[in-house]
Amino acid sequence: MLLIAILIGTLVAGIGSVWLAALLGFGVLSRYTQHMLSMAAGALLATAFLHLLPEAFEARLQAQPLFVALLGGLIFFFLLDKVELWHHGHEHHHELPAAPAPGGTWAVLAGDTVHCFGDGVLIASAFVANLQLGMIAALAVLAHEVPHHMGDLIVLKGNSDDRQLALIKVSLAGAMTALGGLCGYWLVDRLQGFLGYFLVLASSSFIYVALADLIPQLQKRLSTRQTLAQIAWLLAGIALVSLVSALTPG
Repeated sequence: MLLIAILIGTLVAGIGSVWLAALLGFGVLSRYTQHMLSMAAGALLATAFLHLLPEAFEARLQAQPLFVALLGGLIFFFLLDKVELWHHGHEHHHELPAAPAPGGTWAVLAGDTVHCFGDGVLIASAFVANLQLGMIAALAVLAHEVPHHMGDLIVLKGNSDDRQLALIKVSLAGAMTALGGLCGYWLVDRLQGFLGYFLVLASSSFIYVALADLIPQLQKRLSTRQTLAQIAWLLAGIALVSLVSALTPG
């Protein structure tokens, strides 16, 4: 039952985020891109601070090592960002870049594959803690992967001008989330004593993405109405996570 839940959660997060990104980037929902960034930031922060971290601190581990793990995780993801192995495509602002060389598109797909595999491991860690936490983590990953995949789709389409082929390639990369979930289930199941640290690592990933990738894209000089809309969508992300928590078994 747990393994099935992990597979469903990782597939929804991995492939569902790609298809939603296609709707936002190529389809009728394109005008909601900035709102999606705000909602994703709220969902990530709520998942990290209201669910993953509290669950980690209930694992009967010392507080100081957990905080050290949180700090280490933030530095780790920062370094991965620097070498373009984690968030290789978050810096685009949804504008069409110059068409990359074919090798560049494979670099994008390779980075995306590694990223999605890591997301799967983090989702599995949350599911092993409890079903509710796993569903919340899968939702948070789905939300933050949408702007990431939008950039990937734009880059790949710019190279071939074929939306369908770009969607297939990025979907295959997104499917690696499920493989990461399977490996995470095997790993975490054998390291139950370290589950709290896995949850803290997941928290550091979500916090880093929200504060380093998403929120900086929202820090623009806007009208009062646009600023209020940003705040409303950010709060909507927090509310969505809370709603999922209320509707799912603990």
